[in-house]
Amino acid sequence: MENIYKPFTAIIDEIRWETADTKTFKLHFDDPKIAEAFTFKAGQFGEYSVFGEGESTFCIASSPTRKEYIECSFKVVGKVTNALRSLEVGDTIGFRGPYGNHFPIENMYGKNLIFIGGGIGLAPLRSLIWNVLDLREMFNDITILVGARSVNDLVYKDELTGWENRSDINFIKTVDPGGETKEWNGKVGFVPTVLKEIAVSPMNAVAITCGPPIMIKYVLLELEKMGFSPSQIVTTLENRMKCGLGKCGRCNIGSTYVCIDGPVFTAEELNKLPIDY
Repeated sequence: MENIYKPFTAIIDEIRWETADTKTFKLHFDDPKIAEAFTFKAGQFGEYSVFGEGESTFCIASSPTRKEYIECSFKVVGKVTNALRSLEVGDTIGFRGPYGNHFPIENMYGKNLIFIGGGIGLAPLRSLIWNVLDLREMFNDITILVGARSVNDLVYKDELTGWENRSDINFIKTVDPGGETKEWNGKVGFVPTVLKEIAVSPMNAVAITCGPPIMIKYVLLELEKMGFSPSQIVTTLENRMKCGLGKCGRCNIGSTYVCIDGPVFTAEELNKLPIDY
């Protein structure tokens, strides 16, 4: 019988510091057969392990259209992430997955998309954003609103510059009041406030958001005021998961297991759960 807890092994090809406490790994599977067969969809996640230290849950931050590698981004906050932090290019880590459901990209064809990301919550959105941009002709207008506590807390800075310079994206960046620098050329304000200012239309649109729970809560409220129905809003509850298999019970909300039934939910689905977002 196959061991469902046994990870694949992957090699670190590239390491990027996104912020003072956030890293991104680019990985490839060392078994060519696994590398050839492996597929995933934007929004799915994996379990990343340091042998002898344990494993942590992160989304797959790269696009499924770029099959030669996978990427993950993580904050250094505990035992396993500190162990991951100490690794170098060429080192081996474990990977289990992909797990969970995914962003319903097929239902977004022909629609206007509004991405609203905060801090490291941009990671799962990044997977979908690049998926969408690699299939750009399948979608109408694309708006990307990205926020962080400060300029130094923005992740994927080079990519943000690239998105800002594209003519086929409406890109807005913001930092919380007090987080700006003299050189900052974006907005200053909390993400929900800036979302209200740009007043996106719900007509033929889907809004996709991820960030700190408090940000998601107020983003959902603003979108509702703008006329978005709960079925037009999609988010992810990735931070609640641990084992990825529905075994540990850490992520259940009533009878719903985030790792199996999610992590992607519409606001309509969230409204049925005993959770305050």
